[in-house]
Amino acid sequence: MRNFWSLAVLGFAIAGGNIFLIPDVWPFQSQAAGDVVWRQAEGQGVDVAPELTGESENAELTNKQTVSSFPSMFWDFNNLPKISYSELLSLLARRSDSNNTEIETAAQPEDIARFEQVVQYAKKQNLHDRSIGEIVQAIADNFQGLPYAEGLLDKSGEEKLIVTLNKFDCVLFVETVLAIARGVAVKDYDYQNFVNRIEEQRYLNGKINGYCSRLHYFSEWINDNQKRQTVENITAKLGGVPMNKTLNFMSQHRSSYPQMVKDEATYKCIVSQEADLAKTTVNYIPTNKIKSLYSQLKPGDIVAVATDVKGLDVTHTGLVYRNADGNMGLIHASPAGKVTVAYDLHRYISRGESAIGIVVARAKTLH
Repeated sequence: MRNFWSLAVLGFAIAGGNIFLIPDVWPFQSQAAGDVVWRQAEGQGVDVAPELTGESENAELTNKQTVSSFPSMFWDFNNLPKISYSELLSLLARRSDSNNTEIETAAQPEDIARFEQVVQYAKKQNLHDRSIGEIVQAIADNFQGLPYAEGLLDKSGEEKLIVTLNKFDCVLFVETVLAIARGVAVKDYDYQNFVNRIEEQRYLNGKINGYCSRLHYFSEWINDNQKRQTVENITAKLGGVPMNKTLNFMSQHRSSYPQMVKDEATYKCIVSQEADLAKTTVNYIPTNKIKSLYSQLKPGDIVAVATDVKGLDVTHTGLVYRNADGNMGLIHASPAGKVTVAYDLHRYISRGESAIGIVVARAKTLH
């Protein structure tokens, strides 16, 4: 991240050598009706995704939702007052938006350290020379084994831009990997820009503006990101068929979402978003067609597990993973416990209790 470590070193010198970690901050939370499923399920709706280990299979219900943003700081180095390392990190994690409303982002030192570690790996491997999909898979590999955590975006009463690189729900995992990969593709290794990309991907029109601005349904997440050319929905091109269902899981399960229970305006806003979703066609690829599409899938493609759960579009998300032998699998933050690779995508989906197929989106390179 641009000049971050030089600022940190400066903070050390000014503080007299003592280093203190910043206090606990808001954990990351993000969800769309896919993880939204995860998220909705997580966010307080339905988070259902099976995890396969060898021949075993586990289905879990979880609830989640997400938020995230990072502020910018400009320093007058000639008149810099004494400041501790913890204060420095806190200041770097604050900025004011265009309406002069302070936005704060959870910037844990361990998250920043992992970001730098992944960036150094990307530089060493010259990942920027690869296709965006290959970059996505390479970045995702760096997070294998890290723990799954639900509800990260909804720990706070008000919507905050949450970012985490040490634990994930399924949508947070996809968002984080995609945001880092998009930066690597254009050799942008700045942490603040990475956080800005998280915000752009997670919120309606790319801007955080309360709980309702979060893209809760994953179909909505794909549509909004496609408008900004972050991803392309390729489901129809792969032979997808209409889902033919009304997406209203959140409004029909209002009591499961504290934000809607407490605020009538938020509830009406979600209902309005669901009405807008009804104007678009949500396609999915039936499970029995997945295997035949392996040759058309690319590593790093975004996969959402389509579901037969009433009112919901998807229940889980992950990324296509090309194994060493060429077989197409799925790397994801599994509700079974950690970021892992399911060796065969079709087998994984076919064992999901409520799964009926997949929705596929492909990352696009920044210009």
